[in-house]
Amino acid sequence: MTASQPRSPRLIVRHFLAMGMALVIGALTLPLPANAQQNAQPPANNDALPVEDVQTFAEVFERIKRTYVDEVDDTTLMRNAIRGMLGELDPHSAYLDKDDFEALRETTEGEFSGVGIEVGMQEGQLTIIAPLDDTPAARAGLQAQDRILRIDDTPTESMSLQEAVDMMRGDEGEDIRLTIMREGEDAPRNVTLTRETIQTESVKHELLAPGYGYLRISQFQNRTGEQARDAIASLRDEGELKGLVLDLRNNPGGVLDSAVDVADLFLDSGLIVYTEGRLPDSDMRFSASTQTSAPDVPMVVLINGGSASAAEIVAGALQDQQRAVLMGTESFGKGSVQQVLPLNNGDGLKLTTALYYTPDGRSIQAQGIEPDVDVVRGRLEVAEGSGLNIREADLENHLRNINGDTERTEREVSLAESDYQLGEALNLLRALNVLPHAQGGN
Repeated sequence: MTASQPRSPRLIVRHFLAMGMALVIGALTLPLPANAQQNAQPPANNDALPVEDVQTFAEVFERIKRTYVDEVDDTTLMRNAIRGMLGELDPHSAYLDKDDFEALRETTEGEFSGVGIEVGMQEGQLTIIAPLDDTPAARAGLQAQDRILRIDDTPTESMSLQEAVDMMRGDEGEDIRLTIMREGEDAPRNVTLTRETIQTESVKHELLAPGYGYLRISQFQNRTGEQARDAIASLRDEGELKGLVLDLRNNPGGVLDSAVDVADLFLDSGLIVYTEGRLPDSDMRFSASTQTSAPDVPMVVLINGGSASAAEIVAGALQDQQRAVLMGTESFGKGSVQQVLPLNNGDGLKLTTALYYTPDGRSIQAQGIEPDVDVVRGRLEVAEGSGLNIREADLENHLRNINGDTERTEREVSLAESDYQLGEALNLLRALNVLPHAQGGN
């Protein structure tokens, strides 16, 4: 993996989750240059700040101090003003206090306290971007695009994202009640979750069938690239790897470096991603190295509306380089880059400074990545009385095939029933393996 700009020191190259809730939607941040505070200044502007605007700000400030129903100290007013200034820019720029920095550190290390959902604002409504695997939110069946109407008894309609995150914070063992509205349902539902310490493993793997591997990445943490490399090696230890499904569904993003590392596992050359912004330090390019774990294995990448940010970088790179077939539904479309800039008081400023682009120059900001094969999520069910649900392998005392066993059949039938998209991905991989042989015989 190479880059045209130095990639150290790595300061806050990550996305935010606080108590399992994202402060921003799958935020993607870049390494902070050593001279970031100097370079963080915008280009010189000959237009001075209008005196009238400064006077208006001072007047509002003073009137709040004198006439607001509750007394508010100057520090609180100033920080609220800063938060408001950033909040009106875009959903991902934010003021970070010391607690926010600590939440960031915990998340990228893979352990935090919360319920395990990525949230953000869509059309003014608090919306679930993705539930994290093996968390209270995932176990309760919460889904991407669910709207959160209430947190306990408080409506979210006029809440800021930061206020919602603060309300959903809490200690392990405490309950929180969310009122959820799901598209296609007539009425909202109440879901009670118990906060817990969440230890997330970002990478899981298994064999779907002999020769066909499954690699699930739930989010991009500091060690995700290394864990994915080990998982591929483990799958190869089971025998020849004929195909691989890379599952990036409901992956809200994370560390940029890890996204590049994962894409680099399957590419031996070419561009992975590049960024462009107003300042020279925001322009970076990341390319694949020649050291590749699986350069030739046929691949299907699964994406959906919960695949955001770093997940879209990986999917976009593999699609543009024609290295994999993308299957599923359109991704989320989070294509902006944030830098975290330290402030003199010990807090931080997270500011959108660039957009990232796929190798072919596509910006997916607010657009998303279109899969090559559209497959909606569902279940495959066999109608009763169809005569299709009884097979030789189901008969008692049936003769076993010396070249196979019934466990494989049961696994694949279960797969098709429980995860239709994954079952279709396995079918496509088999077709990709058959096609070259069929063409060679003509």
